[in-house]
Amino acid sequence: MRPLDPAFPIERQIAVDASPVVLVNIFTLDKADEDLFLKAWQDDAQFMKRQPGFISTQLHRAVGDSPTYLNYAVWDTMADFRAAFSHPEFRAKISEYPSSAVASPHLFQKVAVPGVCVA
Repeated sequence: MRPLDPAFPIERQIAVDASPVVLVNIFTLDKADEDLFLKAWQDDAQFMKRQPGFISTQLHRAVGDSPTYLNYAVWDTMADFRAAFSHPEFRAKISEYPSSAVASPHLFQKVAVPGVCVA
């Protein structure tokens, strides 16, 4: 894993109580590893879907020849995400990703901007 924000990596973020939270995880990998990556991500997503507080997830692939992926997952509370992210079964699954895969996870909350979007 490589933090999106080295000053406040996900390990620090999960200590903050917040709800709801959105996980954005950007993955870079070698093109040859895409099939292995997709299988590992599918297994992770199926595990997460069974966890309390999980709302939804969506995987996106970069346009063109870039084997870059973005996962967007919504959780009811930080406590729910923390429990799932720290679960031994999930932590063990990390080793199933191809060695070329680098994940950059970060947690966010919606922001209201008047006249544009709601929180």
